[in-house]
Amino acid sequence: MLSDHWLQRWLPLLREQAADMPVLEIGCGPGDDTATLTAAGLDVRAFDISADAVAAARRRAPAADIRCQDIRDPFPLGAGTAGAVVASLSLHYFPWQETLALVERVHRTLRPGGLLLCRLNSTEDRHFGATGHPAIEPHYYRVDGQPKRFFDAADLDRLFASGWERIAQEHLHTRKYLRSKALWETVLRRAATAGS
Repeated sequence: MLSDHWLQRWLPLLREQAADMPVLEIGCGPGDDTATLTAAGLDVRAFDISADAVAAARRRAPAADIRCQDIRDPFPLGAGTAGAVVASLSLHYFPWQETLALVERVHRTLRPGGLLLCRLNSTEDRHFGATGHPAIEPHYYRVDGQPKRFFDAADLDRLFASGWERIAQEHLHTRKYLRSKALWETVLRRAATAGS
């Protein structure tokens, strides 16, 4: 696995928008992004389902509060208490209705005006499962025994249709996993309007 410095360009915005509130990182893996966030002076609360990944992340980012838990468990931060949420390639394991519910939980966890920075598998991600695998539902496949979701632009519009203001969205490729991986990178703000 190679280094992937995708967060660097967003650090000034994260520092400004998170202010003195913690950043929640969903699915921190071995701590690449966790280390970037803590080095930027942010208060990071992170989690991952893998005990091995959590141990590695704790070594890489000792200043962060890192837990081992499932994404479906209650988040380490309560409603309205996160200045930002970072979720890099960690929201793609679930059926569509469960994915919508997960994004709604993220929305509730953010303060009004808080940021969500996420990367999502693209339907063009040919090297990592977007084609040639048994379909569970549209854009959701069983890839080597693991359910895995892929997103197109219309999916992102539906996923973030309510209560979000889109700051940026790009279709990109990373070589973090050696072969080129297609993904969406999107930055959104929790709308501060009533009822959002």
